[in-house]
Amino acid sequence: MKKQRIIIGLLATTLITTSAPWAGEGHGHEQEEAGHTETNGHEESGHDGEADKEEHGHEGDHAEENVVRLGPEQLKAADIQVESLQAAPLPEEIEAPGEVQLNLYATSQVTPRIEAQVVERLARLGDHVRKGQPLVVLSSADMAEAQGALIIAAREWQRVRKLGLKVVSQQRYLESRVAYQQALSKLLAYGMTDEQAKKLMRGGNVTRADGSFTLLSPQDGVVIRDEFVVGQMVNPGDLLFEITDESTVWVEAHVNPGLASQVKVGAPARINVEGNWIEGKVAQIHHTLDETTRTIAVRLEIPNVGDLLHPGQFVTARIGIGESTTPVLSVSLEAVLRSPDGDWQVFVEKEPGEFEPVEVEVVRQLPGIAVIEGLKPGVRVVTRGAFFVQSEMAKSGFAVHNH
Repeated sequence: MKKQRIIIGLLATTLITTSAPWAGEGHGHEQEEAGHTETNGHEESGHDGEADKEEHGHEGDHAEENVVRLGPEQLKAADIQVESLQAAPLPEEIEAPGEVQLNLYATSQVTPRIEAQVVERLARLGDHVRKGQPLVVLSSADMAEAQGALIIAAREWQRVRKLGLKVVSQQRYLESRVAYQQALSKLLAYGMTDEQAKKLMRGGNVTRADGSFTLLSPQDGVVIRDEFVVGQMVNPGDLLFEITDESTVWVEAHVNPGLASQVKVGAPARINVEGNWIEGKVAQIHHTLDETTRTIAVRLEIPNVGDLLHPGQFVTARIGIGESTTPVLSVSLEAVLRSPDGDWQVFVEKEPGEFEPVEVEVVRQLPGIAVIEGLKPGVRVVTRGAFFVQSEMAKSGFAVHNH
């Protein structure tokens, strides 16, 4: 047993002795690696410092890159307008569906007053006509008789009037005068104008009494109906032409009776047509409920700029009923643009001619107006020409957003 312990002890001594050089080399290697690591630490630390310096430098450059500078000529050419944001109450509106209708107060119908035949068409559908412009030539036997009677009565009245009461009796004088007036009135009632009748009498030729006469346009406007053909026999009241002044139209807005009481004649109103808002006013308010929709019709008078509106067209109407009491910040809708990342932004003026994109939140949109949050009152914002500013920034390769 003692001998075994001695042998184990020798083996342990041998193992320790043989492993000692390896252990020494390993320790030195570890020191070298530690030294190298420490050196690298200093080197990496130096690199980090340079990186931080470079990064901070880039951030400074990025801040500068987010500013676009425009010269006086560019500002003028693009019509750039800048305004200070001011908190103010906005109008309150109610929304209702509406339908475009003819302005009947600016519309006329041309019809014959006697039975006649269409001889010649002088105007067509879509023509813009002026008041007094010839539209159609008609011919009638009744008109021929009336024309002849006027020529005879006019001649007689001219002769009697020239002789005077000293030569002719008062009875004959009055009869001649009345006969002339009746013949003229009958001709006018049949559809000839006063000027046409005078021309007929000035000619004094009975062959002019052929029964033909011309209907004239009663107003300026555009022909929207002309459903007849040449040679057609027409009766009194038959529609030959419908003419309207399309510069203004009516929109019948169907308003809930509970809200209609808040609407006043003359109040501002707007309609939306293909994304465009057109401003007008309340012209009239009906006093009976629509039997089908159970709503009250509010008639809006809307200018038809660019001939965008046509009878039968459905639109969305908004009618002003006052103002809100809470002041809000608002800008023109064209001042708010989408940035590349999809957020809303406006361009804030840092210095004259220098603009920076700033993200905002669009809380609500009204016709031509955006209610925004994210800026303070007094900040100067590009209200016109923002798209040009954004384009110039994009041309320069700058990021068109700022958080």
